[in-house]
Amino acid sequence: MAHLDSAAETAANSGPWGASSDGRADLSPLEWTVVALAQRDRIASLNEPGAIARAFGGLFGLGRQSSLADPRLEALRRLAVYAWHKGYKLPVSEIKRFLAAGFSAGQFETLLASVANRRIERRRSVAA
Repeated sequence: MAHLDSAAETAANSGPWGASSDGRADLSPLEWTVVALAQRDRIASLNEPGAIARAFGGLFGLGRQSSLADPRLEALRRLAVYAWHKGYKLPVSEIKRFLAAGFSAGQFETLLASVANRRIERRRSVAA
């Protein structure tokens, strides 16, 4: 456990992409809920609808999946959606958005490690 704490502290202090260096590596229960719910979101949920899609949505009452009202949680959701679907292949713009929302590099690493572990568990259960 001490190794994980040390690694999180090192990552947080390195400050990639202007990350906060407060050393926090944990997420709140609400933030973990957002990460868990992001597993079911599609990457398409991150795109803004075009003019035609908005017109049809208004005409037929088809609402698009809304983003979260809190910009900080929306940055977390966006990064989590990419992590669930792409693993470590994350767009730099989303990493920057996540860190600019006030999350630390330690929280970034914690999120990715957690999602990676769950993805591995899911593959193992499917293969078994």
